[in-house]
Amino acid sequence: MQFVRYTNGGGPEWGVRLDEEIVPLSGLREDVSYQQLTDPGFLQVVENAVDAASSHAIPVGDVRFLAPVPRPGKIICVGLNYHDHAEEQDEEVPERPLLFGKSPSSVTNPGDPIVHPDDLEEVDYEVELGVVIGRTAKNVSAEEARDYVAGYTAINDVSGRDAQFDDGQFFRGKSYDTFAPMGPTLVPDDRLDPANLDVACHVNGETKQSSNTEEFIFDVPAVVEYISGFTTLRPGDVISTGTPGGVGIFREPPELLKPGDTVDVEIEGIGTLNNPIVAESEI
Repeated sequence: MQFVRYTNGGGPEWGVRLDEEIVPLSGLREDVSYQQLTDPGFLQVVENAVDAASSHAIPVGDVRFLAPVPRPGKIICVGLNYHDHAEEQDEEVPERPLLFGKSPSSVTNPGDPIVHPDDLEEVDYEVELGVVIGRTAKNVSAEEARDYVAGYTAINDVSGRDAQFDDGQFFRGKSYDTFAPMGPTLVPDDRLDPANLDVACHVNGETKQSSNTEEFIFDVPAVVEYISGFTTLRPGDVISTGTPGGVGIFREPPELLKPGDTVDVEIEGIGTLNNPIVAESEI
């Protein structure tokens, strides 16, 4: 079951995507909360309601998709979390998750432009599995961690490499406005296996990254356990779980994003997140 936030001319709404149609949840359920997505009973009620209301479905082409978490409380990113990404950087596998933050205001919608800042030359792509927290989590064990997950989405962890390398830390290079496209769907935890999902990134139709979350160094339960051990995770917080090998900066020669490009990040069971690259001077 794929939940979506969307608009078709009015305010944001929640719906469930069924192939090329969306069944609106307005009128069937109260507004969806991230905590509700951790409740199997709620999910069953929604599934039954969607089946009964399928005649009210609207075509996907009639809506504009919105990020499933428009303003996370916080975005915590895991660096160097795929074995193949560590190999391409010639880095040793870390002993514990390497974390950095990304500004919540960097989130943008499926289909909306990624703005290439005029002051950057090295803008890169990174397909990542996003974990949306559904219940307040503090000192959660790995065995219980997925009980606290609302679901999974796709994130493009867009990175300004020159800012990142010049600063010697990640926050500025990762936090420009529009540098966190998210979507197009949010899939509840019990409908996906986050440890076995194909992930890919395509630029202008050419595959740049292709891997599987089996390559994780630290899987989702381990990451939730580690982070909740030192900071409280709250509903609507997002964990971006790292990217596989194939990023542009480590290619020979480097292949960075430029205005006019189109980036698709694709995750099995979640869908494809598509965004064009637009120069800041053209906005």
